[in-house]
Amino acid sequence: MKNIVLVFLVLLLVSCRQEVKKEEVQLSGNKILINGQPYLIKGICYHPVPKGRDSRDFSSLSQDLVLMNEAGINTIRLYSPIDDVMVLNKIHKAGLKVIIGFGYNQDGFFDILSGSFINYINKYKDHPAILFWELGNEYNYHPQWFEGDIVNWYYSLNSAAKLIHQNDLTHPVATAHGELPDSLALATSPDIDVWGMNVYRWDDPTSIFEEWKAISDKPMYLSEAGSDSYMTISKLGYEEGENEQAQADAVESILKATFQNQDICSGVTLFAFNDELWKAGNNNQYDIGGWAPNSTGVPYDDTPNEEYWGIVDIKRNKKEAFFIVKESYLSQTKK
Repeated sequence: MKNIVLVFLVLLLVSCRQEVKKEEVQLSGNKILINGQPYLIKGICYHPVPKGRDSRDFSSLSQDLVLMNEAGINTIRLYSPIDDVMVLNKIHKAGLKVIIGFGYNQDGFFDILSGSFINYINKYKDHPAILFWELGNEYNYHPQWFEGDIVNWYYSLNSAAKLIHQNDLTHPVATAHGELPDSLALATSPDIDVWGMNVYRWDDPTSIFEEWKAISDKPMYLSEAGSDSYMTISKLGYEEGENEQAQADAVESILKATFQNQDICSGVTLFAFNDELWKAGNNNQYDIGGWAPNSTGVPYDDTPNEEYWGIVDIKRNKKEAFFIVKESYLSQTKK
């Protein structure tokens, strides 16, 4: 009897080890690889803030993961760390990878300024859900945060990347840059492995891929791209007001351009999964407007109505863009 129990425990231990086996994330040329195979990011930006609140809450995670699986999403991009292994476990069990973002100044919550971000990395670097680490989000638009000189950010960025490489040999380090990085950004940040770019060039990001190829041979992906479902004005046949068709058409065009350029681009984390009512007014209702820097390229009215960017609404009802994402992402899976 004791031998039978012992064998059972050994088999259970082996099974658990196999279940949490970490996949190897590597870079080869301008490609991201997992276990030696190219990994195409079919992603979504995710910041679940419930109606009436102004802070992130993962109480809807199980429902959201079901929707993400249906849409063929394989990667979640987060703007700040999740210090909850159960949340990461759920994401992993659902078969998704996660890009963990770190802010510069988050009041000491695993941020770059305090240096506490490295504690998070050492805590979670062996978790199988991690795709890579990402430092900052379009900080190049905010030199005022760095004593008026954006070079100060690039030096901090590269120092943080170097520290990550010293502590974690198994995950690349990225940054999410606002648009195409210039020569200054590239020269002062050589330890960045993957360049994410938040790109809003109307409904066609095609031009950025050749522009990137001309200046770097590192991997890149679109860390943000997309459109909102509200038209501030009537334009190009789209009526003013809530307009899911305008959003769906823009998303379809953006994803088509992205996946036609896989020789250069490693994919996209579309902005965003759910509508966010905390961004432009009363947290209990939808409000038009909001503020976002360098946002004139938003289709089709040049206005980022920030509470309307989800492919699902605040109640998780699917918008027309959801079905566009589903068709696009699943078609890439079949290839």
